[in-house]
Order: sequence, then C-alpha cells, then structure tokens
Amino acid sequence: MASDNWFAAPTHAWFYLTRRFSALLANLDLTPAQATDGWSKQGNIRGVLNRHYWNLDSDTANGFVSGSWGKTLQVRPPRDVDLLFFLPWSEYHRFESRQGNRQSQLLQEVKTILERTYSGTTMRGDGQVVVVRFGSTPIEVIPAFPLDNGAYLICDTSNGGRYILTAPHAEIDALNASDTANGGATRRLIRMAKQWQRHCDVPIKSFQLERVAIEFLGSWPYSRDLFWVDWMLRDFFAYLASRAGSYVVMAGTGSTAALGDAWASKARTAHATAARAFDYERDNENILAGVEWQSIFGSMIPLAVG
Repeated sequence: MASDNWFAAPTHAWFYLTRRFSALLANLDLTPAQATDGWSKQGNIRGVLNRHYWNLDSDTANGFVSGSWGKTLQVRPPRDVDLLFFLPWSEYHRFESRQGNRQSQLLQEVKTILERTYSGTTMRGDGQVVVVRFGSTPIEVIPAFPLDNGAYLICDTSNGGRYILTAPHAEIDALNASDTANGGATRRLIRMAKQWQRHCDVPIKSFQLERVAIEFLGSWPYSRDLFWVDWMLRDFFAYLASRAGSYVVMAGTGSTAALGDAWASKARTAHATAARAFDYERDNENILAGVEWQSIFGSMIPLAVG
C-alpha cells in the first residue's frame, strides 16, 4: 500500500524522482471534459465560417487545429485553441482590390461574421488572429490561404498590413521527428517548460520554447528516460539561458524569430533551482526537492511522493 511506502527507507539514490515527475506529467494532461470543450468550440466556429464562406454545413472541412492542440502539447488548464481556417482565394482577390490595411479589414469581417452567432462573447481581431474569448477555452481563428507547397498565407495587421508565410505541418513534422528520436522526451520537456512559463510568468512564446527544446535535445548526450529528467531540466534551462539574444529558425519557411532576452534572468533562476533540486533528489530529500520543483512548476508537481 502507498501508505506503507511513505516512510519506507529509500533503497537507492533518486528514489522519489520518477514518481514525482510522473505525477507532474499526469497533472498537466487535460481532463476529458476540457478536451471535449476545446474541440467542440473550434468545430462550432468552423461550422459558422464554412456556412458563410463555402456555403457548406460542416464543422470539420476547410481547416485544422494548429498550435499546442495540433501538436499535442496542451497543458492543464487549457490555453487557447488555434484554428487555421482556409478561405477561398476569391476572398484574397476581393480584399486586394481594397485600399488601406486589407489584412485588418479581413480580420474584422471574420470577427463580424462570428459575432452574429456569438453576440454575447467578447472578440477582438488584430495581429494575425480573431480571438473568440469563450470563458472556458478561447479560440484563436487564423484566416489562411493555402499554397501549393503546403504553406499558408496569413494576415499580419502590423505596419499597415501584409501577408506572411506559415508552415504548421512542417512544424508538426519537425516536432514528431524529434519526439520519435528522443523516445517521447521532446513533448515531455516542452510541456514542462510551458508549465514553468505559465507558473513563473516567463515572457517567452511557446513556439520559441518548442524550437529551443528541439535544438537542445538534438545534442544533449544523456538518457531520455524519465529517471534522468532532473538532469534534462537543469541542462535545458542552462541551454535556454545561453540562447538569450539570439533567434530560432522556423521549420518549413526558414524564417527567423528573435528570442529576445527579457526572460533570461528567469531561465538562469530556473537553472539554479533545478540544480539544487537535483542534489536533493540524489540525496532522497523528498520534501526539500519538492519545494525547489514547486518554485519552478507550482503545485502541479507534488511537494512529496510516497
């Protein structure tokens, strides 16, 4: 029984580690109700847009879920669902015939169409998305024009408006390749990093954490088994801190995204904290290790395990 093991003398170093992190990863999983809610909401929105732009009664056609939901990187409680919705190319030409910020006008039209159905829901349309702020799971709608090479043109309303390239399928392929090569460790690491991002209010974007994690695991020399997770986290935070002020390259498009450095001090703090937690785990200091991990991940990781 678990209660019998609680006070049992550890038989080896790092006695509590695997159970502690198994609990963290389980706590980060969405509940069935949360998963159903997010998938249902994006399907309903897709249905509204399909009826308007395609004269089609379907909640699955002309789009797909991208971002963390499309990459199976969700963490509990759920963040927004990214819905890439395909528009007919006739809409591209219709807006290109206008003056002014055409991309902003397109987003505002999509927002207006959705407001007819969700009149009581707060929305905004700027940047690259229309955000539908449902109370439980917000949906970010990304209007897109498919290209023959598998990439998409999406709106960017900044600096007077323009279209930019995105290649979410290539990003998913790169993630899958890394996750397969690393025995599932890539997704584990990214989901834990996102929990740190949330708990410690770290000003770095999730897609940047994803790219850095893939880079890191491409050269990290140790085992990807969960028993080595404290080493992995300690070294990942050090690697992340070393990347401050540099950039990542996006799969599929080859475009670069500056990482900035506003988050660097928090990465250095997380590295120092993980190093202390590593020592406590090695010495089987159950609660002391838990205190350090909770400063990184919050209550999602247990203070103590049996």
